Amino acid sequence: MTSETDPTAALADAVSGFVDGFAAEDDVISRARERARELGCPAVSPATGAALGLLATTVQARSVVEIGTGVGVSGLHLLRAMAPDGVLTTIDWEPEFHRTARRVFTSAGYPSGRVRTITGRALDVLTRLTSGGYDLVFADATLVEYPGYFDQGVQLLRPGGVIVLHNVLADVHIGDHGRRNPELLALREVARTMRDDDRLRPAVLPLGGGLLAAAVVGPST
Repeated sequence: MTSETDPTAALADAVSGFVDGFAAEDDVISRARERARELGCPAVSPATGAALGLLATTVQARSVVEIGTGVGVSGLHLLRAMAPDGVLTTIDWEPEFHRTARRVFTSAGYPSGRVRTITGRALDVLTRLTSGGYDLVFADATLVEYPGYFDQGVQLLRPGGVIVLHNVLADVHIGDHGRRNPELLALREVARTMRDDDRLRPAVLPLGGGLLAAAVVGPST
């Protein structure tokens, strides 16, 4: 059954269209999205980008860690919402993505000092970053590694900082407990751990592929 014949699916499509349409994006981000499509690199939805900007503004972010640079679409949303002298540390395993993202950031007017790109496996890189030194951590990368991103990411946050995991609802049927593939098991683990952690105030935001987010309400150690 398609959305053309299923009223529930049609309503969901209409809501999704309105939410993404509300989050208007300019030519810089549109060109970055086009480049992402050319490289086969999925980018966050406009609504997800807007939510990242809202969160970064709310925490008055000066230091942000991004796991999964892509070609810079989510990075643009974060940079625009950060303090004028804020620094985005963005991690990706693919050098071509970093080269493209740097061009995207430069074309948007951001000097090289505003962005630190680190090429490598995120779980290795995160251990080298400063504990308690960041305002926001955003992960949009390998789903099976989300428990590790969460464990290490929370350690990087100051009290009041926010961690956001992307794509937690995207085509993986997280609520269907009859399914047991590695991605689902990882997402269920991190959702359960985040929900039960007394240091955190968590929520699921059904935007784009789904955001699992939490704010640190106590010491991160």
